[in-house]
Amino acid sequence: MPTKIAESLGSKLADQWVVTLLTPAFVFWGGGLLAWAWRFGWGPLEKWFTSLTPTVQIVVSIGALLAVVISSAVVKRFDFLMLRLLEGYWPRWPGIEKLRGRLIDRKADQCDQKEEQRNKLYQKGWDNLSREEREEYIDLENYLQYIPGRTMLLPTQLGNTLRKAESHADRYGLDTIVCWPHLWLLMPDQARQDLTEARASLDTAVRLFTWSILFLLWIGLAWWILPISFIVAFYAYRWSLLNAKSYSDLLMASIDLYRDKLYEALCWPLPTDPADEKKKGQVLTSYILRGSEQSLPRFVRNNSHANPKKKIVSASF
Repeated sequence: MPTKIAESLGSKLADQWVVTLLTPAFVFWGGGLLAWAWRFGWGPLEKWFTSLTPTVQIVVSIGALLAVVISSAVVKRFDFLMLRLLEGYWPRWPGIEKLRGRLIDRKADQCDQKEEQRNKLYQKGWDNLSREEREEYIDLENYLQYIPGRTMLLPTQLGNTLRKAESHADRYGLDTIVCWPHLWLLMPDQARQDLTEARASLDTAVRLFTWSILFLLWIGLAWWILPISFIVAFYAYRWSLLNAKSYSDLLMASIDLYRDKLYEALCWPLPTDPADEKKKGQVLTSYILRGSEQSLPRFVRNNSHANPKKKIVSASF
């Protein structure tokens, strides 16, 4: 009987075991087990497990699998919260607010210095720069590319990278928070898939960081828990920063390339120049957010954006 149960469970849960073995949740629980054995030895655990009947051993094994799966699902629910904390959206407690302000001021001074260095190199002209100066200029440009405006700075590099992308639509007069759900529905499938995969990679890196912090729960059992947790957390943060840059690049590119579709879908006339776009983008954002009873601008229908020769049917708001 136990053999048949084991075979049945093995056939049904094999794939789940393979997936679970590769998750940080399994490493967390496995590391905790190793830390416990480091402290107390394998003997007591082995003696206890072998004293169980085969059926109870199977139940215990299933319980261990469920613990890994359930804990993985629970931690996944906190991906967004951990991401916000890594960005620098911290509780508004007096001490934390003071620390946050100091870090932002320090980040602002650092950005000012790097921008000044970049400008000095730019004024020299590319052809007049040495190889070292060209490499320095490229590094400075790459750094400043993911920095938002001074008034929008966050205390962490990860937060600034994502905020830069979130505020990218401002140059077109659009508000990302208001317009993004509408724009998302208008984007091509491939673009949406690329963005989804980039965001999933970012969430995975953040989840690994969460598990590295939770790994400290075993620190009372073994001294090596602390360095392992620190190394994994450092790697996870650097990985999340790389993924955040990739995600931000795709987000900003999507706004650049597909913002016209927002005008077309809402039957608004396309902007005629950058200055006009800034103004129309602000009005369009307000229209999406609050609606309007104004008679202008006129709606543009019948795919007139794609074919200007077609007759335009106009209607007031």
